[in-house]
Amino acid sequence: MKESPKTATPKPDPRDAKIAELTADLQRTRADFENFRKNVEKDRENVKTLTAHATILKFLPLLDDLDRALATYPELQPLAKNFEKTLASLDLKKIDTTPGAEFNPEFHEAVMTEGDGEREVIGATLRPGYLYQGEVLRPAMVRVKLVI
Repeated sequence: MKESPKTATPKPDPRDAKIAELTADLQRTRADFENFRKNVEKDRENVKTLTAHATILKFLPLLDDLDRALATYPELQPLAKNFEKTLASLDLKKIDTTPGAEFNPEFHEAVMTEGDGEREVIGATLRPGYLYQGEVLRPAMVRVKLVI
């Protein structure tokens, strides 16, 4: 009987190793670029948000002046209604500071306290606060009343 020839194992081609290495490098580069693109997009959104906050913060003193003018000149009420519509379209809302409402330190800044009770309620509004897109842009400055 004749012996069967031994099958020779093929030598690894050095080009295959180089191809695998370059493929892995390409995959890492693509992943790095995708992460970079996502970070740039996130940074762009953060800049938009910060710019909007800064711009609206500059207008808050004007809103305070408008509130004081409305208290003095009720005939400006139509202007106020128009202004409120514009603020609503910007998603800017006043924080509720109705006298007797529950004091919430997340939305209200207490500058005075009066009374001897245990429960904190709003006694008076000293400066209105605003929410922008659901976040506190400026807390409302209030006088707190302690009631039983």
